[in-house]
Amino acid sequence: MSKCFTFSMMVFLSIHVISQSFTISGKVVDVNNKHIPYAHITALSTKNTIVSNSSGIFSIDINQSDSLLISAVGYTRKEFIINGNKLKKLVFILEENNDLLNEMVISSTLELIEKKNSPIPIAVYSAKFLNTVPSPTLVDATNQIAGLRPQINCSVCNTGDIHINGMEGAYSMVVVDGMPIMGGLSTVYGLQGIPTSLIDQVEVIKGPASTIYGSEAMAGLINVVTKDVDCIPKLAFDFNLSSWGELQTSLSFKYLDNKKLKAFTAIDIFQYNNPIDNNNDNFTDLTLKKRYSIFNKLQFFSKKGQNPLNISIRFLNEDRWGGEMNWGPNDRGGNSVYGESILTNRFESSSFFQFPMLSPLKWQTSFSFHDQKSWYGKVYYRAKQLIGFSQLTFHKKIKLKHNFLSGLAIRYNNYNDNTPATLSSDSWWLPGLFFQDNFIINNNHKLLLGWRTDYHSKHGFIQSPRVNYQWDLTKNSTLRIGYGDGFRVVNVFTEDHAALTGSREVIFLEELKPEKSKNINITISNNWDNNYYNISVESSIFSSKFSNKIIPDFLTNDNQIIYSNLNGYALARGLSSEIFLKLKKMPLKFSLNGTLLDISSFEQEMGGGDFIKNIQLLAEKYSLKWTAYYSFEKWGLDINYAATNYGPIRLPLLENDFRREYSLPYTIHNLKLTKNFNRGWSTFIGVRNFTNFTPPDYSILRAFDPFDQQINDPINNPNGYTFDASYMYASFQGINFVFGGSIIF
Repeated sequence: MSKCFTFSMMVFLSIHVISQSFTISGKVVDVNNKHIPYAHITALSTKNTIVSNSSGIFSIDINQSDSLLISAVGYTRKEFIINGNKLKKLVFILEENNDLLNEMVISSTLELIEKKNSPIPIAVYSAKFLNTVPSPTLVDATNQIAGLRPQINCSVCNTGDIHINGMEGAYSMVVVDGMPIMGGLSTVYGLQGIPTSLIDQVEVIKGPASTIYGSEAMAGLINVVTKDVDCIPKLAFDFNLSSWGELQTSLSFKYLDNKKLKAFTAIDIFQYNNPIDNNNDNFTDLTLKKRYSIFNKLQFFSKKGQNPLNISIRFLNEDRWGGEMNWGPNDRGGNSVYGESILTNRFESSSFFQFPMLSPLKWQTSFSFHDQKSWYGKVYYRAKQLIGFSQLTFHKKIKLKHNFLSGLAIRYNNYNDNTPATLSSDSWWLPGLFFQDNFIINNNHKLLLGWRTDYHSKHGFIQSPRVNYQWDLTKNSTLRIGYGDGFRVVNVFTEDHAALTGSREVIFLEELKPEKSKNINITISNNWDNNYYNISVESSIFSSKFSNKIIPDFLTNDNQIIYSNLNGYALARGLSSEIFLKLKKMPLKFSLNGTLLDISSFEQEMGGGDFIKNIQLLAEKYSLKWTAYYSFEKWGLDINYAATNYGPIRLPLLENDFRREYSLPYTIHNLKLTKNFNRGWSTFIGVRNFTNFTPPDYSILRAFDPFDQQINDPINNPNGYTFDASYMYASFQGINFVFGGSIIF
């Protein structure tokens, strides 16, 4: 009896000792003893997870015999076994993750997976990479990404979009945290309002993504992943000021009640009110603007602290104008001083919820309202657009081989403006059903099959299949082959700024049909890693064939822009390659990417003759981009050099135009020096475009007569030129010095 009692007491004491919890403090650093901010620390026995502060310091409750799993963005996660007898302050060292294939992505499956397990090739770019060149908005930050080019669509008001592999911005879908908030008016007028201070990473899919995302994803997808509440400091202040007088400030703060609510707010303000005319054409070289946005991200938790309801809300207000140097607000809509003024109010919201009792089910919604008042010389343009979206998805893994995804989605669009093309509000519904299976054939082969059926309330049924195959040739080499269909429902006035600017009349030859595309791409990626260096290379070849393509005709009549569906087909094809190099014996990183493009249309002659090839306007023939990074770790100094080179770009010309049909190749060079301090503080100085490149001074034709009051002068204007601001391919902003910093509390 006594032996049994003794044995029972020993078991009880053992359980008590094992279950006894302790508080352990630690610091997460890299191999050079530099702190790693906002690392995730999980106690494996209790699954309790906390986040270190901006200096890598944390405290966590653990059991006496426990292990910690520590991870951070850009580093290899590692498990540490804790010895309960040594509960002093500990240092945990993580190694930098040099394998780009292990990055986590969500765009291909709507579920967080490793990039190497995605049959759809996805490029991932961190916030640090996007800030290689000091950039206030998403549009500017994408300039270093392979195959992407920020295009300025207007030399007067500087609105712009993002081209993927030479295709216009309207062919690319921009989503925020996977939600299609952008679209229509925001394609041209809203993208520049997304500040880089909100961005955690950007995922890019080149080629149709219509199977999951539907319309507008013909050329590709850009998924802007905003920062997670757990991974930002309690209070942060960022600012940058340029020598041109541009000032941007961002303030973010968060609130944590781990049992009920997690939230953070970001306020971004951008102001530029300094008219400059270096090319002496009496027009502003850079659009003046005042913009502020407020972003809120909230997580509401259930009583059990699981399955939070995620809600994001953003409001944007912007007042921008460009034009003659003596223009003022009182000149809006007048015919004496030319200016283009755009007033924008925009509201966005999105939500995400995973059902607690039915974990495979996820519900997502988004809503946006865009209200715009604008004046383009004498032309007044007033537009409102409302976009609503809701989606229910079902994820299910079947026997470890199949990762099945299906969903029901519905999208509503209501657009109204004061143009003759929209006599009353234009509304349509787009319900859709899709499914996708990511099938693991064996350890080296994966196959993704997908299908989407949408029903447009005006155009009927639209089918979008896709097939992607992945072959892991070796441990570090992967071949991906993909085919997919895309479609796009068109609204010219919300997507083509050229239809409003300048003095051209807009002509529709027919009722426009939805565009369709078929795409095939082949991608091969390799990764080499040893004690001296890490190299990652990814190369691809791609081709898309378009039917019903809508190409604005600037050339038939100098005073008109003519819209119609192409009587023929269009091709977008090319090849690209990207290389990342990191030396391990010295703190040096280097990247280089290049893209070669052929973007053309083939229109059949009248009477069924031959097809005539035309090179697409505003598409570069090639691009080269490179970056170099070096760190003086002893002094906490980082140096970044980045450059972009674009080949000839075909430009719209007038009849008998003296200007070049193709731009000359040009390069923009940028340099940035960053000083890092303790507690995560930093400051930088930089110079953008330090070779001072600008387009030709004559880019705006007849800038002295913007209202065409003197075009009938046979002596001074024998060719009958009109005012034209569509000859635009790069910013008129020359060399620009920038100073900024980040303060974290």
